[in-house]
Order: sequence, then C-alpha cells, then structure tokens
Amino acid sequence: MDSEIRVVHSKFLGYFDAVARQGSIRKAAAVLNVCSTTVTRKLMDVERDLGVKLLDRTSDGVVLTAAGSIVVEHCRKTLYDFEQLRAVVDDIRSARSGHIQLMVIDSAALGLVPDVLREFSADYPGVTYSVTTGQPDEIVDAVADGTVGIGLSFANENHPGIRSMFEKAAPIGAVMRSDHPLAERTELTIGDLENYLLVRSIDGRGHHSLLDEAIAGATASLATKVFTDSLPIAKRTIESGQVIGLYTKLGFRDEIDAGALRYLPVANDFLKSLNVGILISAKRSLSPMEHMLATQIGKALTRAQLDY
Repeated sequence: MDSEIRVVHSKFLGYFDAVARQGSIRKAAAVLNVCSTTVTRKLMDVERDLGVKLLDRTSDGVVLTAAGSIVVEHCRKTLYDFEQLRAVVDDIRSARSGHIQLMVIDSAALGLVPDVLREFSADYPGVTYSVTTGQPDEIVDAVADGTVGIGLSFANENHPGIRSMFEKAAPIGAVMRSDHPLAERTELTIGDLENYLLVRSIDGRGHHSLLDEAIAGATASLATKVFTDSLPIAKRTIESGQVIGLYTKLGFRDEIDAGALRYLPVANDFLKSLNVGILISAKRSLSPMEHMLATQIGKALTRAQLDY
C-alpha cells in the first residue's frame, strides 16, 4: 500500500502543478501529453485520500480551493527540491577531477587525513588536494576567509564565519612510554607531572597554545625539556623515554594501539572538554566533492577512539 501511495504522489505532483498553472484539466493534459481522464482520476484519488476538495470546477476550467493552494505549494517545493537534488547527483556522477584545499592540525596529518585521502582517491582518482597544517586559530581564519574549503581542528572556538559540520571528543592527555613510572595510573593531575620533563607544542608565531590556557592557573611548576611545533619531533622524543607529552590521541593512535605508548587523561576541565571537528564556511556551500570528502573524514573520526 505504501509503495502505491508513493507512486500516486509522485505523478500527482506534476499533474496538479500543471492543472494549477493552466487553469484547466484539459490544457494541463495536453501539456503533459496524457489524456485528461488520467489527470482527472489522479486528482480525484488524492482528493479522496486527503478528504478535502482541491479544485472548484467553473465554466472556464478549474480554480484552486484554499486547501488546493496549500497543496500546490507543496507540489512546487517538492518538484524544485527534486530538481536541485538531481543537479547535485549529476555533478557527483560526472565529477572526474577537481581540487580540494584543506588545512588541518598536525596530529590529523599523521595518519587520519592521509588514510582518508588514499581511500577517497581510489574512488575519485582525478581529484587533487592541497593539504597544509596550521594552528587552530589559523585554520579557523583560513576557513572563514575562503582560503581553504575544509578545516580539521579543535572545534571549541566560536567564529561567525564558520560552522562545525562534525565534532568528536578529543581531550588532551598525557602521552608517555608504556614502561614509564606513571603508565600504570588511570588518570593524572597536572600536579602529578611536576617531577617529570615534558615536551609541549609551541606556536611558532609566539601565540599562546591551548595547553598554555589550561595550565595558566595551575600551582604546579612544570618543567619542559622540549618546545616544538613539530609533532614528529615530539613523538620521537616521547618514544625515547626522555619526556611526557601533552597531546590528544589523534597523532599517536598507532603507537598507543601497539602498546608502545600509553595515553592517560588529565583531570582538568578545559583539557577534557576539547573537541576536534570538521570546520566549513558559514557563508558558502561546499561543492559536492568537498562535501563527500568532509563526510568521509567525519566517518573516520567517528571510528577513531580519541577519548578515554
């Protein structure tokens, strides 16, 4: 029964729109290249199903009733939306090339984004990419001003020029070797780190980092051995056993899964509240290819275990 109703509805949309435009069932049938009895039967079927009269017959043709005026707006909106959908699908079907610009935090550039691009390129080999890394505020600005179409960054900053398409909890915690003295703990405080050397991210422009904001009011004195804006350097330094890093899991998933490194949450409300997200412009729509790539990145984030 449901499938029969859908078939009647899909044909009725075009029939009723044509009748309303022509003001005549006979003229509408001629435009549609069907017999007038077919149009009349469909209209009567829908009137019976809805329980209201949609048309008043006059000597010159037909006019819409109050209910008919509401229904014809539904018909036209549905037909318009379908044409828009068909145009988007045609764009996707015909897309064989294009260029997509992304800016991501460095931890996303280690593994997650390259993996997604490899999978996406298998389906769309003609698409090319520009992928740059940046600090969270740089990514927000680049998305807002249209320099890049897609950003992947922390999504805790409000900006009128961007919106978040997808978000995933990604708290900053302590990353250390699995044989580190603290590795058997289940959670740490910032004070627990006071007697250990750290590696920390530094903003190459001299700006404060998210971590700086979190520990600004901490009473513990933290000793940092290495400041770096390079996650590969930070990772190698942590793997050497010299330091503990304060990072999300995003750039260390393989090493944590393999048991070489250990991630522990830090009892700090700000660090625990952080999300990473796919950031897009609030002022322009993504192209079909950009939208599909952003969706695929979102699916990869969904699968990633980034919290505790």
